[in-house]
Amino acid sequence: MFRTALQFILFDKAKGIGALLGIVISLFLIGQQSGIFLYLTGAMSSLVDNTAADLWVVDNRTTNVNALAQFDTRILREVASLPGVARAYPVIIAGGAASFPDGTNAGVQLIGSEAPAFRAGPRTLVQGSYADLVPDGAMSFDLFDSKALGGARVGAVFEIGGKRVYLATMSEGLRGFGAVYMYTTLERARYLANIPTTKISAVLVDVRPGADPQQVRDLINRSIYGVRAWQPAAFAAATKKTVLGTSGIATSFGTLIVFAVISGFFIIGLTLYSTATDRLKDYGTLKAIGASNGYVARLILLQAVLFALVGFGVGYGFIELFRFGISQVGVLFSLGWGLRAVFLGLTLLISLGGSVFAIRRINGVEPASVFRG
Repeated sequence: MFRTALQFILFDKAKGIGALLGIVISLFLIGQQSGIFLYLTGAMSSLVDNTAADLWVVDNRTTNVNALAQFDTRILREVASLPGVARAYPVIIAGGAASFPDGTNAGVQLIGSEAPAFRAGPRTLVQGSYADLVPDGAMSFDLFDSKALGGARVGAVFEIGGKRVYLATMSEGLRGFGAVYMYTTLERARYLANIPTTKISAVLVDVRPGADPQQVRDLINRSIYGVRAWQPAAFAAATKKTVLGTSGIATSFGTLIVFAVISGFFIIGLTLYSTATDRLKDYGTLKAIGASNGYVARLILLQAVLFALVGFGVGYGFIELFRFGISQVGVLFSLGWGLRAVFLGLTLLISLGGSVFAIRRINGVEPASVFRG
């Protein structure tokens, strides 16, 4: 059957290429939109994901790390005094406006934490060291945000809120959602954002060795009024849910993916249907010599599977090229084996679903029709 299916495919190469292109285009669109969606959702929670801490303590109304409310600094000491807490670190997160000498302006998110630990980040540096963030005015930025900052590099001098600062260190891949992340010391973030010493945005908690972070989280939530402790994974998930629920991002990307599947389904379906119509006598001959409708259906489905497997290989290759290309400008995402399996499943669904058009047409062919003029 495999040989017969291959002969049917190769008989009309133009239509075979058309069906293959339909699968490749559909898969590429699905993969492209999925990748951009993964990047955006990752950026939503990157502040949590790139911070090494066992717990986040924030205002009890907050479910989005990108929109933290300030609370009293005394809560830091309350958290630090609880059993199971090894160390508590204050964090300032606030918005600001950066202005460069060439006229470039950019919205920035100031992230301040205590030196020399810099518990809130940056987690890794590709240029400079944490010690370089201590001098007056020192800021850290990400390599891929350089374009948004007018092409600035380490050493560039600029202003935030009319106050002079400079870029002292650089990270790579620590990008935010909707704003440029800039890391600095706790006191400098206060100064630049005009936040009083009595307020902080969050507390990062390291639990003692052997302590259960979940139990420490529950203890904080029971003991301290007005704040809520989160484990990082839960806080990241809540942030994504909040942002997606208050924006049209999920609907937009979901609609594009659905239309890619539908268009692929009909492209493949119509192509296979047209091919089957052109080969009615061949299928009728198979029936005339004893082939059942089930055999013919399996033959068409096998052709669809072959189209799907080849189309998946070519289409996924284009997705990887796209992923590599946009990674050069800082749009970073990865496609795990689970997602690849989903892509393969969608490709098979598109191809096998489209073959139904051809099967229905062939099932209506009478074997005797091959003997008519």
